Amino acid sequence: MSNTRTIEPAKPEELIPTRDSLLSRLKNWDDQDSWRDFFNTYWKLVYGVALKSGLTDQEAQEVVQETVITVARRIPEFEYNPANCSFKTWLLNLTRWRIVDQFRKRRPEGVQRHPDDDGRTPTLDRVADPAGPDLEAVWNAEWQQYIMDAAIKRVKKRVSPEQYQMFDLCSFKQWPIKRIAHELGVSMGKVYLAKHRVSMLLKSEVKALERKMI
Repeated sequence: MSNTRTIEPAKPEELIPTRDSLLSRLKNWDDQDSWRDFFNTYWKLVYGVALKSGLTDQEAQEVVQETVITVARRIPEFEYNPANCSFKTWLLNLTRWRIVDQFRKRRPEGVQRHPDDDGRTPTLDRVADPAGPDLEAVWNAEWQQYIMDAAIKRVKKRVSPEQYQMFDLCSFKQWPIKRIAHELGVSMGKVYLAKHRVSMLLKSEVKALERKMI
């Protein structure tokens, strides 16, 4: 009897819901399940970007809270149309200004701004610039990492722990194939097969998530 494990396609409900459907549900403020879904889906992304922008843990948590509040306030007027303004861009802009608010709170009224120690423009001015590339680059990097982490969680549900371990050691930890085979007591061919199989699944999940989240 073959021990080959059948790969079942991911169920739609296991993927992050499409942004248009979720945003439509969020327009009902009493839909607590959808708001919980939104928070659980995006709080780590917003929090991570806030931290990498130079905020403290407490300030980053406030950015998350204020961003969610702003989404609740602005959602009735938002029309999901990726051709004009993607959800990703919309959420970035809301997060950007909440980050700016936190930097602004640091400076007492009347205190004059001075260049940073390295002579560059003050941090507040750099972040506050809506066209500034720094925050957008951080956001894009966090967004891609967020999608990758979500894809990995889904792939782990579709393969055996042994297969994922071989893929992880080979692709992420960069162990030689021969070493992996020796340490796990399997053939090199089995390691190659696991790497290929999991890699293909991961690419598929990433593409699916990217289509749903833009």
